[in-house]
Amino acid sequence: MTNPREVNPEKYNLSLAEALKSLPDFKVPEWIFFVKTSVHKERPTADPDFWHKRSASVLKQIYIKGSVGVSRLRTRYGGRKRRGGKPEEFRKASGKIIRTILQQAEAAGLLEKTEAPNKGRSLTEKGKEFLESIKIKEEK
Repeated sequence: MTNPREVNPEKYNLSLAEALKSLPDFKVPEWIFFVKTSVHKERPTADPDFWHKRSASVLKQIYIKGSVGVSRLRTRYGGRKRRGGKPEEFRKASGKIIRTILQQAEAAGLLEKTEAPNKGRSLTEKGKEFLESIKIKEEK
């Protein structure tokens, strides 16, 4: 059993992304390579594994925070928008990407909607077991 809070986050997220590729519910949408991930980005992502890496990151955030909604995750993945000569300002990330990831995780049985005490989505027992069962791959 691996506690996602106590391991190297980069290696854990990569291992979790590889595990998510094997789940049939986590399919990469065809539109993901044509859209920007946020308003503050200038170009779409060039990473072919972006969808599974972002899915792994979102699931880990829900594991750490408990119950999380789309709005809070949009804030988590947002960033500073360059506005030319004007000062930079914070912009939230795309909600469609996060919402689709959450819907896929619900279909896989890893998440469920919650109302109280915090409205949003939280991990099911199956989801917690899945995240804790990830083995980190050692690189040579």
